[in-house]
Parts: sequence; C-alpha cells; structure tokens
Amino acid sequence: MYLTGCSSAPDHNVHSDPAASSESGFTITDFANQSHSFNEVPERIAALSNGEMDIIYALGAELVGRPNSSGPPSIEEATEVTQVGSTHEVDLERITYVQPDVVLGHSQMNLKDVPTIESLGAKMVLTQAQSIEDIKQQIHLFGEMLQKEEQAEQLITNMEEHISNLSDTLPEQKTRVLLIYGAPGTYMAALPNSLSGNLLEVAGGENIASDFQQLDAYPQYAQLNTERIIEAEPEYILLMSHGNSDEVKAGFLKEMEQNAAWNNLDAVKEGRIDVLPSDLFGSNPGTKVTEALDILVEIFRSIESDESP
Repeated sequence: MYLTGCSSAPDHNVHSDPAASSESGFTITDFANQSHSFNEVPERIAALSNGEMDIIYALGAELVGRPNSSGPPSIEEATEVTQVGSTHEVDLERITYVQPDVVLGHSQMNLKDVPTIESLGAKMVLTQAQSIEDIKQQIHLFGEMLQKEEQAEQLITNMEEHISNLSDTLPEQKTRVLLIYGAPGTYMAALPNSLSGNLLEVAGGENIASDFQQLDAYPQYAQLNTERIIEAEPEYILLMSHGNSDEVKAGFLKEMEQNAAWNNLDAVKEGRIDVLPSDLFGSNPGTKVTEALDILVEIFRSIESDESP
C-alpha cells in the first residue's frame, strides 16, 4: 500500500526551536511547527529523501528505512537498508515492516501522512530544504533529535567555512545561467527561492529567470519563456533531474530543435549545456551541498577561463 502526493511547496518560515528539556526527556519542534517529545533518543529512523539520510549518517546514526533509489544509495553504508518509498509515495507496508520510531518527511508533501504514520506508532518529523540555510536548520534539528548537538554544530561550521572559502575565490563577473529542472516532456526554470536557485547564486551565478512568474503548483519554478530566455542570452544552460539525466538532456535538445530560436544562443552554439549530477541537484544533497557548490563554481571558472584573452 502506498500513500501518494505532490507538493504545492509554499514558502515557509518555520524552523526548529532549541530542544526543550523535561524531566522525562526532551522536545523538538519541526519545520511544520509540530512538537515531538522523546523519553530517549530514537534509534529506529526511516528517511524518505536523500538529504535527510545523508544528515543522519553524517551525525553518526543509521537508518532502518531509506528512500527508494534505482541504483546504489548515495550513502554506501545504507546499501542493505530497506527502501520505504519517497516523499512523493510512502510505502506503508515497508514502513510497517521496519517499525521505525521516527519517519523523516517533507513539511508540505507529507503533512497529510502524519495521522497514518502516527497510527503505526511512529512520530513523523517534517522538514524541507529550499536553501542552504534550510539544510543547516535540518542539521540542527536532527542534532537535537539525536542529542548530538555538538556534532551538528561542527557540521554546520564546516559547511559555513567551506562556503566562505569559496566566496573568496569567485570570479568578479557573474555567469548568466538558465537552470532547468526536467523530466521527459516537462521542463521548468528554477527560481532563486528553490534550493538549486539558491546554490546558483551562492556559487556566483546570475539566474536569468529570477523575475519569471512562478508556477502556482510549484512556486520554486517557472514556465520556460523562450522569448525572454533568448533576450537574456544565458552563458550556460544547466539541467537537473531526479531520473535518467541522459534521457532528460536528449529530450531537452529535441525540444530545442523544434524551436529554431534556441539555436541562436551562444550557449547552444558552443555546447554549453550540461546535466548536473542528480544526487546533488535532483534533490536535497544534505551535507554534500558543498560538493554541489564546488561543481557550479568549477563550471563558472571554466567560462571565465574560456573568455580570457
């Protein structure tokens, strides 16, 4: 049996509060402003997305249930862990089988699933990541839940130092980029309020779609506007997806062939169209967000190098 759903992904400003202590244990508050009380540190945790899985392992804990994947998981230690679905489609049979104390889900997509998960005897802790700051808040929250606050703060410090060092080496000239999320037959421009859009700006890129009108169903994305894209003249077109990257790129190139205007872009003429790694850009990469930033910075540096006399 599966629970299915999609996200309208509204903006949120709710993050975790410091863990409240009590004589019988401690309490945390998740991104959906739900309070969760624990008498002891939960040991059986299931995660529905890769970012949460990454953070849990980075904090020195393990999962009894991990998100579905078509290949090996992004965390090698989780290879033998039972797959329990995703934030889009929760596998209740497998959740029941692994008997978690806690299920980590998405604060919009899985809010409706809370009563069902709780009926199985588990707490559902909800977060999401639309920015680097959100990922830091996730690390902080999970550190509280696992009573590993010092390890969490160290992970956050390491991330901040990495970003600070990157910032000192960014090219002075921002690279104009069209960042596209794609699935076969569906392509959307990522906006600055998406995680990938935030990464783009932190890495020194300029999002040419920053003032495109957001989609009602997916406020972090906008419909591709060919006329405005041609006018903005992106220096690079970057594609990201959850699934088969080669298939997504092939489908996008085919769509471009059907609109001759795309072929006037220098990015197209010069082959500046790349697919970003799906494990780092197709979803929240957790602590590996620094690796995602490194990839973007390297791309932008290569453009600066190509343009140097």
